Amino acid sequence: MSIQRFTPLPRGWPNHIKSSLLHAISLAAMALTVARSRCTRNCIQAELDRANNEITLLKEELAIKDARWSRLPSRRRPHFTPIQRMRILQLKAARGWSCDQAARAVIIDEQTMRSWLRRVDEEGEDALIQVYEPVNKFPDFVRYLVKQLKVLLPTMGKACIAQVLARAGLHLGVTTVGRMLKDTEPMPEGAATLDVIETRVVTARHPGEVWHVDLTIVPTGSGFWVPWVPFALRQSWPFCWWVGLLVDHFSRAVVGFTIFRDRPTSGDIQSFLDRAIRNADCSPKYLITDKGVQFWCNSFKRWCDRRVICPWFGAVGKYGSVAVIERFIRSMKDEYIKHILIPLRLDGMRCELGSYVIWYNMHRPSQALGGRTPWEVYTGVRPANSGLRFEPRRNWPAMSPCASPQTAIRGKRGTKLALVVGYVNGRQHLPVVELRQAA
Repeated sequence: MSIQRFTPLPRGWPNHIKSSLLHAISLAAMALTVARSRCTRNCIQAELDRANNEITLLKEELAIKDARWSRLPSRRRPHFTPIQRMRILQLKAARGWSCDQAARAVIIDEQTMRSWLRRVDEEGEDALIQVYEPVNKFPDFVRYLVKQLKVLLPTMGKACIAQVLARAGLHLGVTTVGRMLKDTEPMPEGAATLDVIETRVVTARHPGEVWHVDLTIVPTGSGFWVPWVPFALRQSWPFCWWVGLLVDHFSRAVVGFTIFRDRPTSGDIQSFLDRAIRNADCSPKYLITDKGVQFWCNSFKRWCDRRVICPWFGAVGKYGSVAVIERFIRSMKDEYIKHILIPLRLDGMRCELGSYVIWYNMHRPSQALGGRTPWEVYTGVRPANSGLRFEPRRNWPAMSPCASPQTAIRGKRGTKLALVVGYVNGRQHLPVVELRQAA
């Protein structure tokens, strides 16, 4: 709103001049209001004339079309689609027409209109009357698949579920998955099927250039019984396992792991790294560790010098210094260690940890890698989420984009899917998700 500033009047003006000035301002305001009202009235009248002219032309156009269609016998006229029939009934209700009036308006028989009204409660794809369904609406079975996957894997978030389904061929947005999970509508019987079958900032330019190595403690079934002094028990077997881990920075893949009964020495770590280098058939250029006693010593530094490896040491207790391997350790304990009873035998512990490493490298999508698995990035194979996708929406335009990553449609649109879940080595907390066309 603009602020009007008036020039102050000189002192000594007579009162009749002041009064005349106020009357002049009032007359000017009134004249401006009348002029604006006349202009507005003229604009409204002009708009109304244009609308009346357009209505007259539309009536003439409809009369010409109706005259042509009325000459055709009713059996030869094209049929209305189920959605068009519903729109005709909605127009009949809005206009307050009788069946005869509505039938004459759309040039059909009155008995046909009455038949539509009797069959308006039909359901299913073959219903005579159907409401309009948006092309971007997913069928109900997709929502049920998402909920079943959440029940099967409660630790998965909406982003992880979207990435797992994308690898299986169903591309859903993260917000779409979140909306489906919040939906409280009960699941009807037989709506979907679930088959279970056994089955510091660091930059790396390519796999094998930068590795992370670290140690973590995994308590056994016996657990850390007495953690306080002077009755504290030593952190070793049979109360816990010491696990050494080696992670590739570029791909997040686990290159190697080893298990110790007691706190390992620097020589034990060096032997573990030698075995990992031989198995991977490559040697890293940089090796990132924390400042543990196994790494922050002259023996480890000499080992790095002999193999032309540059060691990088993260600060003790500083977040982000060894973030990649710390994130893997957290995932391992949250997704795996909490769901099993840690064995006391060394071969049993190796089998359990090896199963998780296989699942993590080959079947678990990583958000940091855009939904790809570490093994796909490490080996350079084509990611599963870049293949052809299923499209459960029947009316979705073939050329329209889908949720990322963008891929082409596999087969026909409107495919019904069934969720098939396998497990790595029979471990139910290590699922392998697959989508198949329902019969």
